[in-house]
Amino acid sequence: MKKNNNTINFIEFPAQDIESVKSSKDFYSKVFGWEFKDWGDDYIDTTSSGVGCGFNGDSSHKPNLPLIVIYTTDLDFALEKVKSSGGKITKEIFSFPGGKRFHFKDPIGNELAVWSDQ
Repeated sequence: MKKNNNTINFIEFPAQDIESVKSSKDFYSKVFGWEFKDWGDDYIDTTSSGVGCGFNGDSSHKPNLPLIVIYTTDLDFALEKVKSSGGKITKEIFSFPGGKRFHFKDPIGNELAVWSDQ
């Protein structure tokens, strides 16, 4: 997946549990022909959807609604910029297979995430 600094490159969808992740994979594979990569039992992602997207069934960090994810080459800098510009951090930086990310709400309440593989 091509990654350009400070651009939207991923959408993450919540799944209720492991079975929901499996059924999402089955559905989107059958309907649109998407191919998925498994990251354990509770997470899958695809780049064959146009924009990278994933389905997260991990109750410890799955989003409540579809989550727009922005890629950056400097996660700490982005975190400080979000804070200093009026954003509210909703999940501090955490690691996941492939990188690290944090979640924030913009000044009007939209929740997004920023991630980096650096």
